[in-house]
Amino acid sequence: MKLIFGIVIIAVSIYLGVQFIPPYYENYQFGDFVKSEATLQTYTTKPEADIRDTIFKKAQDLEIPIAKDAIKVQRQGIGNTGSLNIQAPYTVHMELPGYPVDLHFDASTQNKSPF
Repeated sequence: MKLIFGIVIIAVSIYLGVQFIPPYYENYQFGDFVKSEATLQTYTTKPEADIRDTIFKKAQDLEIPIAKDAIKVQRQGIGNTGSLNIQAPYTVHMELPGYPVDLHFDASTQNKSPF
């Protein structure tokens, strides 16, 4: 009986790992990209719409379910001396047997210029 119970626990753990690890890994990659983009674009004059397009394209590449208008890009300050705020919240819906789950992620960052 202990052997069967142990095998069931291992099987359930593997199943849940296969279901939950990919969305968290994609969120990690997306969040890292958003932070890198904020760091790089703080010092450029690239328009907010172009930054939003770049972030949305990366989200599509990672198959992240986010709408383009949900990505908020806001510059504060004048020229290259301000800050850049990026907010990209999204939800991943998962249908587990008998228990649907919504995972809420928020790949947001703020980068301030040192000037």
